Amino acid sequence: MTYTETIQWMFTQLPMYQRQGKTAFKKDLTNICAFSEHLNRPETKFKSIHVAGTNGKGSTSHMIASILQEAGFKVGLYTSPHLKDFRERIKINGQEVTEDYVVNFIRNNQSFLESQKLSFFEMTVGLAFDYFAHEQVDFAIIEVGLGGRLDSTNILQPEIAVITNIGLDHTQFLGTTLPEIAAEKGGIIKHKIPTIIGEYQEESFPVFEQLAFDLESPLYLAEILIEDSYECDLKGSYQYHNIKTAVATIDVLNDHVKTITNDHIKKGLLNVVKNTQLLGRWQEVQTLPRVLCDTGHNKEGLDYVLTQLKTETYETLHFVFGVVNDKDLSSILDLFPKNAVYYFCKPDIPRGLDAAILKNTCEGYGLHGELYPSVNEAYKTALQCAKNSDLIFVGGSTFIVAEIL
Repeated sequence: MTYTETIQWMFTQLPMYQRQGKTAFKKDLTNICAFSEHLNRPETKFKSIHVAGTNGKGSTSHMIASILQEAGFKVGLYTSPHLKDFRERIKINGQEVTEDYVVNFIRNNQSFLESQKLSFFEMTVGLAFDYFAHEQVDFAIIEVGLGGRLDSTNILQPEIAVITNIGLDHTQFLGTTLPEIAAEKGGIIKHKIPTIIGEYQEESFPVFEQLAFDLESPLYLAEILIEDSYECDLKGSYQYHNIKTAVATIDVLNDHVKTITNDHIKKGLLNVVKNTQLLGRWQEVQTLPRVLCDTGHNKEGLDYVLTQLKTETYETLHFVFGVVNDKDLSSILDLFPKNAVYYFCKPDIPRGLDAAILKNTCEGYGLHGELYPSVNEAYKTALQCAKNSDLIFVGGSTFIVAEIL
């Protein structure tokens, strides 16, 4: 198979949460453990930092990777989902895994993948771990896909576990209360391995304290551990906690490494996009008219993003907006600005919510605009309608942002 055919096979033949939703979710680690054994346990052949959380885990992972790169380490980075190309999920020092490696990996393991009925995410985790082991990275920063305890990445024995924050997201899998969700994400806490908590939250922090106590895991709260402030090229005031979390992680790691300087930290945070090629975090797509996009999509993430949007200056706000069909609209629509012109559209995935349903629901919250047959049509129309003094914002779903990028 060619690279395109290989990716198509992965996307369409096997379960993939981002496209299908709940039916793709696996409730144990049996498959990934079997795959790891089949691959000769690649995750044991490199040092790792494991990052979970409801929001900010992607940005935090990229910040940590960038700092370590500035310190001279060879750094693997595994994140999800991707925006433009599958290979964005698996990088070393900002360079995506090669097409040939992906093709050869799937071809060499295809009979196992088919016989074991591995999910898209399970095979991707195996690919990432195999690649990092093969390339002999010094560290791999591994972002949890969903939850923590039962996530395929949780076969790791990392140097540090990181939990950014807890919010009410993926409640159909993780629980309906913050303590329940915290217990699932806290499943990445390991025996005697340090744990960093990004934000203190009254309902969730006691859960982490108990888990850490039971597992003899040294527990650190980032906002207490790190008092200094740092600048970062990832814009948006909501990055404040992510910066502290990343720096706290490096601070604890440096107890053993001892070679990471404050200069490495400063340069790493100022060069996250350059070092890691991160996309979609308060990203400016163009000027005149100015176009911003952000992948924030759950209640907490959208709250951060829309609060940041209030600080922008513009004459008229044009909002290209779409969501997936399992999104609880009643929990987020009150957050959206009522003085914007909306361009309702459906992301081009099976889980995308029909634009007509979105428009009708939004009108009940005082959000008005027209519907469009595609994200590209919505975006193109917004560009045609906007004056140079206006602002276009694209968001609501990772998949909406992916299509305009």
